[in-house]
Amino acid sequence: MSLPLSDSALVGTCLAASALGLLVLTSSGGNGSPQPTQPTASATQAVPAQSAALAQLGATPVGGTGTVDAEFGDQVRSYLLQNPEVIFEAVAAYESRNAEMQADMDRAVLAANEDGLFNDANSWVGGNPEGDVSLVAFIDYRCGFCKRAHDELEALLETDDNLRLIVKEFPILGPESEMSSRFAIAALTLGGDDVYATVHDRLMRHDGEISPDFLAELASAVELEVDTVFEEMSSPHVSDVIAANYALAQRLQISGTPTFVLEDEMIRGYVDADVLRDMIMAQRD
Repeated sequence: MSLPLSDSALVGTCLAASALGLLVLTSSGGNGSPQPTQPTASATQAVPAQSAALAQLGATPVGGTGTVDAEFGDQVRSYLLQNPEVIFEAVAAYESRNAEMQADMDRAVLAANEDGLFNDANSWVGGNPEGDVSLVAFIDYRCGFCKRAHDELEALLETDDNLRLIVKEFPILGPESEMSSRFAIAALTLGGDDVYATVHDRLMRHDGEISPDFLAELASAVELEVDTVFEEMSSPHVSDVIAANYALAQRLQISGTPTFVLEDEMIRGYVDADVLRDMIMAQRD
């Protein structure tokens, strides 16, 4: 079974292919073999790849026909054969620059959506509401990594009494996800923060089907009137909260769960408590 390439692996493959094309070209151009007076179609198509390989090495192709000076070509070929790791160094440099650019873009879009992230009156706030660092979590109750992250967040809140946690209901994994989020938002509206905290924890730890019967039992467990909760789940208010979270996620280019926003940093995917703790401490420094 073939496996999909990561972005870095794909770039590395392209660079390696470009370098191989360059080696073939320089090999044929540096041994005295006759060159065609007009480039063939395949040679013409190879020019961009060869130019890309040269650019990674800081060199500029000679002329506009794709022909490489024989002596220079021999030097490049010899260098690449002796130092093939330079291709992967170029990949690492590319990846680093790309990560820096992504971080800059994240900071800009997070700043533009600061109120929606940190000052939303419809999202539950846990931990210390007056904490010095805010962590926003976009979650889906059917997401396995969200369930795993839930325990990590609980551990963080137990050891960090100055952390502010904001939960964004972001149901993207089907009808059961939306039903769960609608129930949680209705519980927050009708029962307040403590009831939501209990409901959120129970939904995160539940491994079975999310059914109306299960939600009815959960409503009774937190002393909410079942019919009232179900009615509120279909209310315009609950629909508006979910729609606002979808719109916010779209502006932030969030398409998966869990996704975290730690002040001015975007964290896409699951991270364990130790990594989050280090990032939180870095925010305080």
